[in-house]
Amino acid sequence: MKKTAIILAIASAGLSMSAQAANPEPFTVQHLVKINKLHSPALSNSGSKIVYAVKKIDAEGESSSDLYIKDLSQADSKAKQLTSVKGTEHSVAFAADDQAIYFLAGRSGSSQLYKLPLTGGEAIQVSDFPLDVEGFKLSQDGTQVVMNMRVFPECKDLKCSEDKFTAEQERKSSGREYKQLMVRHWDTWSDHSRSHLFVAKLNGEKITTAVDVTAGLDTETPPKPFSGMEEVTFTPDGKHLVYGAKAPSKDQAWITNYDLWQVPVTGGDAVNLTEANKAWDANPTFSADGRYLAYLAMTKPGFEADRYRIMLRDTVTGQEKEVAPLWDRSASSLTFGKDNRTLYVTAQDVGQVTVFEVNTQFGDVKTVYNDGSNSVVGVTNEKIIINHKSLVQPGDLYSMNLDGQGIKQLTQVNQEKLAEIKFGEFEQFSFKGWNNEEVHGYWIKPSDYKAGQKYPIAFLVHGGPQGSFGNSFSSRWNAQLWAGAGYGVVMIDFHGSTGYGQEFTDSITQDWGGKPLEDLQKGLTAVTKQQKWLDETRTCALGGSYGGYMMNWIQGNWSDGFNCLVNHAGLFDMRSMYYVTEELWFPEYEFGGTYENNKELYEKFNPVNYTENWKTPMLVIHGEKDFRVPYGQGLAAFSLMQRKGIPSELLIYPEENHWILNPDNLEQWYANVLGWMDRWTEKK
Repeated sequence: MKKTAIILAIASAGLSMSAQAANPEPFTVQHLVKINKLHSPALSNSGSKIVYAVKKIDAEGESSSDLYIKDLSQADSKAKQLTSVKGTEHSVAFAADDQAIYFLAGRSGSSQLYKLPLTGGEAIQVSDFPLDVEGFKLSQDGTQVVMNMRVFPECKDLKCSEDKFTAEQERKSSGREYKQLMVRHWDTWSDHSRSHLFVAKLNGEKITTAVDVTAGLDTETPPKPFSGMEEVTFTPDGKHLVYGAKAPSKDQAWITNYDLWQVPVTGGDAVNLTEANKAWDANPTFSADGRYLAYLAMTKPGFEADRYRIMLRDTVTGQEKEVAPLWDRSASSLTFGKDNRTLYVTAQDVGQVTVFEVNTQFGDVKTVYNDGSNSVVGVTNEKIIINHKSLVQPGDLYSMNLDGQGIKQLTQVNQEKLAEIKFGEFEQFSFKGWNNEEVHGYWIKPSDYKAGQKYPIAFLVHGGPQGSFGNSFSSRWNAQLWAGAGYGVVMIDFHGSTGYGQEFTDSITQDWGGKPLEDLQKGLTAVTKQQKWLDETRTCALGGSYGGYMMNWIQGNWSDGFNCLVNHAGLFDMRSMYYVTEELWFPEYEFGGTYENNKELYEKFNPVNYTENWKTPMLVIHGEKDFRVPYGQGLAAFSLMQRKGIPSELLIYPEENHWILNPDNLEQWYANVLGWMDRWTEKK
């Protein structure tokens, strides 16, 4: 494991990598589900304080989440606990004068906005709505707040929506009625409500009414299922909101035309700021002086993994340009520096999520920090605050100079727990893949590695397919868990992965079973030649979503490659998959149109057409609430193997979606997966 600046910062903070328990244990899922989780960090406007939440899980699995504050102006300051009320506080923001913080909590029985004075005293409930507040953002001067709540577009007030929700819960019939797509999304059937934005004054009085600035719109803002209030912002003068959303229409299930809209805070007609772009626009971010609006924009309609370009609009002249058009990375977040001209940007970058500095005037891009997975919490005149993760670090806050030097660890939320854990050594490698092009990956040694011994291989294939198994810490597919179980782990970012340039990402489109399979084959051969401790005769491949598709594809097209396979939520039949998934834009772009219009390509890369070659033992896992890849896909693969007499097992979760989120289910998942692998790799 290389000694990075972050690891050196950990050592200087008093937690050296050798400062462990006398007998640290290999990492297990029981450790994973009890890892403390840092969330909701917020930097004060002055940059002198930071507030964050920590969800702690005790030895019995009981959890609690509280807020902490740390004084950044004092070199050795200790964090102080701010809250101790049962429940979770989240989505923290500082008041304009930094004398108080706002957050969301469910203390009153529903999710509402609270204000906590930092000078002393109890938190005060600010909002009192009959519906849950799901997110919020403050205006720059702190006198207004925008909140999102789920309402029915036809309703004129919150009471109407409350009554409709109540009536839906109490009705005796159970049928759901629809007249257009989308009828369900991710893991939820539509109840015809939509997320709308409400603006209210912050004047010291409890908020019971607010202006629905998206009134009547049959659309979601923020967009579902994963967007948050990063898609919503006040203009610096506080007169308007800018938000991301699709225009109300019947084609929302097969287009990616998210636009940025500007609407007065008093309500009224919204203006489409990005009407000319028919692809995805996102993350509106204003400079503090109001001169510039920066945002992210794709250019390919229907494509969700296009490069996010950085756009800059001069609010005075109206002129707009792409910043750094030759920079071949896809930005994921934008933060203006205090000079109102520099942007601090994060983007996937060769297995990392890197922090970059972008000069908006000339387009110069500089790497600030490029080890591990990093998100920017805030920027001061002199410092950048980041949340950092890696393959051996679950997530902590760090500060660094604007040039990436002077890294200092600010939190140690898992100090005691990490001291009990022994992780596997890891390293990034590369090889010549499809077309002799360079492809990257990671290997991890078993945590109890001994020189001279050979170890079975856990060959992890990521989903997406435009994704990456990089240098980060996952609460689900955590590669270190296989290292803890005695496996050598291999992960390859095949053609189609993100963080290696847009051409590399684009190369998988309309070639799902081509270049990626060749990369996986060449990568496994290369890494076993490079690392002699890997036993190529005892291998098990596993993956979820597209990774699960690849398990089905391997069955028919690389049937002698592995001792066993694990298929989580994998696509089995591309024809039926097209008609039952919810985001139709995805298969339509990846396979060049609807199934009806491009059957040949769908069938060319359809695993069901190669079942005569299937023979490898496979464990199939699926969640019944998975509407992205519905569980019939997994059931079909299992049925086929049972009928053909191929050793196979099925694990179904009635309450899980595309992911396994319940800690007890996660423990069961790993017990089944590792047990299956141990059996077929003859691991003793």
